[in-house]
Amino acid sequence: MKRTRARSAGGRATGRGGVQSVTVAARILNALAKAGGRVALKTLAAETGLARAKAHRYLHSLRAAGLVSQQADTGFYQLGPQAIAIGLAALRGVNPVAEVCNALPTLRDKINQTVTAAVWSEAGPILVAMQESDHWLTMNIRIGSRLPVLTTAIGRVFLAYLPELDVAALVAAERKTAQAHGTQLPSADEMHDLTAEIRRRRLARIPSPLVPGIDALAAPVFDFTNKLVAVVCVVARSEAKITGWNGSAVRALADTAAEISVRLGFVEGRAPPNPEHQTTTEPDAAPGVRLPRRS
Repeated sequence: MKRTRARSAGGRATGRGGVQSVTVAARILNALAKAGGRVALKTLAAETGLARAKAHRYLHSLRAAGLVSQQADTGFYQLGPQAIAIGLAALRGVNPVAEVCNALPTLRDKINQTVTAAVWSEAGPILVAMQESDHWLTMNIRIGSRLPVLTTAIGRVFLAYLPELDVAALVAAERKTAQAHGTQLPSADEMHDLTAEIRRRRLARIPSPLVPGIDALAAPVFDFTNKLVAVVCVVARSEAKITGWNGSAVRALADTAAEISVRLGFVEGRAPPNPEHQTTTEPDAAPGVRLPRRS
C-alpha cells in the first residue's frame, strides 16, 4: 500500500509530520507577541519572512478565528481576544517556583555542578531549591537560607533588577554590619557598574566569599510581565575552570534561565526591568545606597 503524508485542510504536511500552515500561523502569532502592540502588515511580513500577500491571507484566517484583530483606522494588527484567552489559560497553570525547581536537575546533570534557586522576600533572597552534584563540596547554605545582596551572585542579580526602594534598607544594613566588622564591600559606584554589567549580560559571576575557592554564577528568570521572579545559580569549584564568561557552566545556566522565562511567558526582545529607569519620591537614600537616576 502506498503511504502518503497526512495533509490538513489548511495546508500541506511538513517532512516531520506537522502541518506547515500551522507552523506559519505560529510564526505570525509569535511575531505579534514579541512586538507587544499593533504591527503593520509590512513589518509582520519582514519579521516572519513571508511575502506580504501570503501574510495577509494568514492574517485573514487568524482574524476569523479570533486569534488576531485589526485596528480599523490604521489597519495595524495585534493579538486577538482568543489568543489572549489562550495565553491567560496557560499562565494560570504555571507556577514560577515549580518551573524553576523542575529545571534544576537537568541543569545539574548537564554540567555536573551544584545548582540552586532563590526568590525574593522582605528579608532578601531566600534559597528555595538545591540540587547537589557528585563533587565533594562543603556549603554553609541550605534551603531556607537568606543570602546577602551585596556579596553573592544571587543577591546582585536581585539588586540589578528590583526597584531601588525594595533593596535600599537591606543594602544599608549590610554596609552597616560590614563597617562594624571592618569588612570591605564594593562602593555604591562599584555596585552601580556591577549591576549595569549584570543587566547587560543577564548574568552575575563572582568568586563567592561565602566559600573560598568556589565560583558562583547566577541568572535571572522573568515572567510574562517582565518581572524578575527567581534567580538560578551554579556553584562550582574555581579549579574546574568552567565559570569563565565563555565557560560551559555559563552557557548552560544562561540557556536554562532563558528557557524557564519563556515557559513563564516572557517574550525575548522585551526589555527586562531596569531600576535606573524608575524614580523614587524619597528625598534621600540610605547611606551607601545610590538612588535611580532621574531622566
